[in-house]
Amino acid sequence: MPFKSVSAPESKNILRLKEFLSDKGLKETRQRDAVIETFLEIKEHIGIDSLYRKVKEKNPRIGYATVYRTIKLLKECCIASERHFGSRQALYEPHTPDTPHDHLICIRCSKIVEFENDDIEKIQEVIAKKYKFTLTHHKHELYGYCGGCKG
Repeated sequence: MPFKSVSAPESKNILRLKEFLSDKGLKETRQRDAVIETFLEIKEHIGIDSLYRKVKEKNPRIGYATVYRTIKLLKECCIASERHFGSRQALYEPHTPDTPHDHLICIRCSKIVEFENDDIEKIQEVIAKKYKFTLTHHKHELYGYCGGCKG
């Protein structure tokens, strides 16, 4: 896949995706590459419609279905994570198992703030151990009003 400059984790993701596509008997296409490249460049949560608009800026010939199917493939091979914050539409972000993070979500303006906190991670491990659970993943979402909305 002819991607511009990608980081080491993204490079691993691209290799994983190539293997995944090969295993499914799917070919690499310029359209799919454009969707993947655009998705990996984005640093915030994004919905399908917004991703579609960004991809169209690079390649006006891309169809909505291509963007949708590509995100589905990225989810299946664990490169993208789908999130639902409250009753909102599905939002996607690159899957980051080595960098766990949590979210603050404003219920008025929908602002999303990602944060990392080692204390929260440690407490989760203590709780899991206490109840004899082996954690595989988690999501921690805190809802309220951001500084601009608490008015």
